[in-house]
Amino acid sequence: MFHLFNNSIFIEGSIIAQYLVVGILLLVVASFIAGYIDAIAGGAGLILIPAFILTGLPPQLALGQEKLVSTIGTIAAIKNFVKNKSVIWSVIPAGLISALAGAYVGAKVILLLPAETLSLVIVGLLPIGLISATVKGKIKESTENEAKTNFLAIFVVCFIVGFYDGFFGPGTGSLFIIALTVINKFGLLQASATSKIFNFSSNIGAFVAFAIAGKMAYVIGIPMIVASLLGNHIGSIHAIRTNGEIIRKVLFVSVGAMMLTLSVKYFIGF
Repeated sequence: MFHLFNNSIFIEGSIIAQYLVVGILLLVVASFIAGYIDAIAGGAGLILIPAFILTGLPPQLALGQEKLVSTIGTIAAIKNFVKNKSVIWSVIPAGLISALAGAYVGAKVILLLPAETLSLVIVGLLPIGLISATVKGKIKESTENEAKTNFLAIFVVCFIVGFYDGFFGPGTGSLFIIALTVINKFGLLQASATSKIFNFSSNIGAFVAFAIAGKMAYVIGIPMIVASLLGNHIGSIHAIRTNGEIIRKVLFVSVGAMMLTLSVKYFIGF
């Protein structure tokens, strides 16, 4: 790819400007697509993390940048879900703090790993994130009129999923949705909407850890954040109106291709 952020590559004059502009435009497009998909099925990190790494961003900075873009971007989806009254507020207190704490701990752990090891971890964990983002489509809509509230289960699950979000991240929203549909018998729309609150909380926990460590590029992140907000806005509206099956299929294909590209990059050295 362009390796925009690889200090070992030096390009002078207008050429470097062209690389920067084209590379950032590609990341803006990736941020929009990631926000759109995330609002429906979860999995923004499955798009953003490979995209950041393929443009030369160091692994820890790629993870931090993903949190910067996703944390702010998901606000648009939350707004639409709240407006549509799809969020189940009764379970929010039980999972909010545990998701935040779990993500902070997970992020602190991942920051201890060297870049080389982290690169291999990312390639190894991407299939888990991809599976979590697609298996949700197999869960049937609940036929019960009211969602159950199991506060202890929500607390434990949110801490575990939050830890995963801070440690790696891709597919976190889908993991939250699976837990809410299986454990608390939420309908898919209710689970998607409520999971955005938990995911926002876990994103904040990881965001703080990466920000303190200086693993974010704020200036180049501005256009990506705007694109993510727009993608989340359109995607959440789509989620309210449809079941988003085609999005999960597109997610599977696109991320599968990115996983293959990353595997070649790290294991073969291209």
